[in-house]
Amino acid sequence: MDIGIISMRYAKALMGFAKDKGTEEVMYRECSKLAKSFSAYPDLRSALENPLLPAQEKYSLVCAAVAGDGKVDTTFSDFIKLVLKQRREDLLQYMCLSFMDLYRQSKHIGVARLITAVPVSREIADRIRNSASSMLHARMELETEVNPSLEGGFIFDINDYRLDASIATQLKRVKQQFIDKNRRIV
Repeated sequence: MDIGIISMRYAKALMGFAKDKGTEEVMYRECSKLAKSFSAYPDLRSALENPLLPAQEKYSLVCAAVAGDGKVDTTFSDFIKLVLKQRREDLLQYMCLSFMDLYRQSKHIGVARLITAVPVSREIADRIRNSASSMLHARMELETEVNPSLEGGFIFDINDYRLDASIATQLKRVKQQFIDKNRRIV
């Protein structure tokens, strides 16, 4: 079967289970933490895919990735136990991402990412989030990222749209225009 189909089925089941228990928001936070852990630590995924590692150690590894030394929610714990029992731990990252998408759709939450050359103050980030939220009539999650290679300006991704107002991109466009003009001369 396809990775997307399996992970979406588990995500939908988790969403229904969380709605029944009333722990959707907690599940969303814990799935977000686990997704960030997968991104930050690529070895986590390879450890979960290791067939020699017992299920109990995989469970402890996932719980540590989500809560550190703290305790995970019982709904999330039951879900992880089910995934490990069914030997689908290789798809856990995709299940978390699919659950996050389902949760955002059900709660009308938009996702935006702001990439700048220098760090942005908290109040500016809040102002951007509030403006985007009022324009889209949805709650917004804003991630900020610093990328010095932009040389100035910003890149703003919101849902599936990108506004690229970076100096680096503008310089590339000017360079390409000169190259195209010189080709016509020769």
